[in-house]
Amino acid sequence: MTLAIMAAGMGSRFGGLKQIEPVGPNGEFIIDYSIYDAIKAGFNKVVFIIKEENYNDFVETIGKRIEGKIEVEYVFQKMEDVPEEIEIPKDRVKPLGTGHVLYTLRNTIKEPFAVISADDFYGREPFKLLVDSLNKGEYSTIGYKIGNTLTNVGSVKRGVFFSKNGYVTHIVESKVEKLNNKIVCTPLNGGDDYIINDDQTVSMLMFGLQPSIFKFIDKDILNYFNSHKDKLDTCEYFLPDILTNMIKENYAQIKLIPTHAVWKGVTYREDLEDLKNYINEEIKNGVYPEKLY
Repeated sequence: MTLAIMAAGMGSRFGGLKQIEPVGPNGEFIIDYSIYDAIKAGFNKVVFIIKEENYNDFVETIGKRIEGKIEVEYVFQKMEDVPEEIEIPKDRVKPLGTGHVLYTLRNTIKEPFAVISADDFYGREPFKLLVDSLNKGEYSTIGYKIGNTLTNVGSVKRGVFFSKNGYVTHIVESKVEKLNNKIVCTPLNGGDDYIINDDQTVSMLMFGLQPSIFKFIDKDILNYFNSHKDKLDTCEYFLPDILTNMIKENYAQIKLIPTHAVWKGVTYREDLEDLKNYINEEIKNGVYPEKLY
């Protein structure tokens, strides 16, 4: 059972490489807790998608922590790794998006797998839910209540789920912020603002996927960049958009699995202390040992 961790982003709003910012009492990172929970749930392999220039940092810190605990592989997200028909501007710095991260895995993963973000503290229950779903051969996603995923500092980006009969119908990538006691969403595609309740389920980039997705992406990524030729210096290819397109084309159904788990993250540097306090409480409650490894 493979867990792919997206860790190529530099965390621009946070102000540094937040994936290796200590959050636990013995210098543990967010990724350490995700891997610990994943192992407990039954995952036995982890694939990190990182920038090549960060490789040594990851090996010397995260890699060495988990040696012997789980099989590890590294995949580099490179700007030039796109279909040969597409030419990304040479001066582009910003990564091409979470959909492109998945594209980089096409030659590495051949089995059912889960994908998560390195930036997020998910809790243990969602990993168990994904294992159960993957064992059934399903495509699935974990839905968190939006009210449990907001920061007090500013806006966040969330994929808002819309569903029917327990399956996702579409996902709207949005900027989300609490304003005047209302949760206001601004679609990233330029659509009109809309308001949601605090129990609306949203994506925290936690998906259970089947290897057949790579055949779909081969076509979808080409369509995306061909339709954005005038914006190749800024456009982003999002993973939730891939899944929405799969649904539209009846390629797959995406099961929406709600969770009561508490999400924590460090979108902004001010979020860091809150996360540390939460982890300390979980340690006191016996959920995690004081020293993970």
